[in-house]
Amino acid sequence: NGRLLCMCLLPCMMTGHLLVYVMVSIFVTISYAPPKITIHYVAPGLSANTSTLASHPLGPFWNLRLEDGALWNQLQHAWDRQHNPILRGNATGPVRKPKAKILSGIEEECLSDCVTRRCWLPRLRDVNGLPEQMKAFVRSMHCREYPLLINQQGACRRNGSGLALESPMLFMAIKSQVGNFENRQAIRETWGRSGLVWGESSRTGALVRTVFLLGRQDSSTGPHPDLKNLLELENQKYRDILQWDFQDTFFNLTLKDLLFWHWLRQYCPGATFVFKGDDDVLVRTDALLDYLHKQWEEHNLLRIYRNQTDVGLDLFVGDVIYNAMPNREPSAKYYIPESFYKGGYPPYAGGGGVVYSGSLALRLKEVSERVRLFPIDDVYLGMCLHRLGLTPSHHPGFLTFDLPEPDRGNPCAYKSVLLVHRRSPKKMLTLWKQLQNLPGRC
Repeated sequence: NGRLLCMCLLPCMMTGHLLVYVMVSIFVTISYAPPKITIHYVAPGLSANTSTLASHPLGPFWNLRLEDGALWNQLQHAWDRQHNPILRGNATGPVRKPKAKILSGIEEECLSDCVTRRCWLPRLRDVNGLPEQMKAFVRSMHCREYPLLINQQGACRRNGSGLALESPMLFMAIKSQVGNFENRQAIRETWGRSGLVWGESSRTGALVRTVFLLGRQDSSTGPHPDLKNLLELENQKYRDILQWDFQDTFFNLTLKDLLFWHWLRQYCPGATFVFKGDDDVLVRTDALLDYLHKQWEEHNLLRIYRNQTDVGLDLFVGDVIYNAMPNREPSAKYYIPESFYKGGYPPYAGGGGVVYSGSLALRLKEVSERVRLFPIDDVYLGMCLHRLGLTPSHHPGFLTFDLPEPDRGNPCAYKSVLLVHRRSPKKMLTLWKQLQNLPGRC
């Protein structure tokens, strides 16, 4: 009888245990909620070069509800209201600019004599507490026009003459400094050679023009040897130097973008594409031209298909950084005090090197007049793009954070690379020779 009873109860007990297990599992699944993780990176950020697809931003950057309480934010809000057609109404006629005006609680002295450095300093309690480099930027952040010390009016004209205008397929603008003679010469002898350059695989020739963007030597960092005569000799030989009369500091790199866009509109408005980069990167120009030829052909086919022959190409490509936050470490190179700027950064491409269409360069020039200067040039480009309603496109071939250490000496590891950062002049020359005829070797 006992055995019979056990045989009858055993299935019931197993079924009961199974039922309890299923119920507990269902209850745990329903009640469990994964922790919410806020993803962000600290500028200069981590790149998305591990994949062709990058994550979307956490939220919109450009809106009228940017965080208040910081100098840049308040000044930008004032400009947003000033350029808002709804708030501005249909007022016509000349607008008189007052000597002083109140912008979001900041008194702004409108001293326009930027050439003699008599620039306004907003009366803000936290300004005196800013680092000297940031304080110098604030004093001159409204100055946007500087005289050219060295110009190249014929950079986009055949044989330097003033006759037939010849628009380059790729115009390369390299940010350099007066003393970086070796960097500029290494670029001229390798990837930055001006003239007819052939693609890597398509063997299609394209006209390339290269200029170097310079300011004056930064006297605030101490005495420097007088290199003016050497620079003049260099320019007489190569005719590829553009120099403006402003101090060439890290926080003034944004000025090189603004002044170059102005120069491009005046002297080379027909350039199809523009490369902007540093003088310590290496670019596989032939592979880059193949990529740009493909983008241009696809754009032309799309224009014909849509019957929109007057639509320009809005291309901006690089190593895109998403969801970056300002660096609040005072000893960091990219330090941005909270009293100067609050909030996150828009998507932007690492400044080691980016490529954008010539038509977009002219649009960036126009929209920059409605965006306050920012001391980090990469981020400022992202701000201008956001103001245009555009987002930079990520390309895995732009390695602004370099290859993994074991692969840097292997030429075949560069097969899919368009740009790599950083390389000294010596390494640039050595690597360039190794990368010739790369498809046949790898």
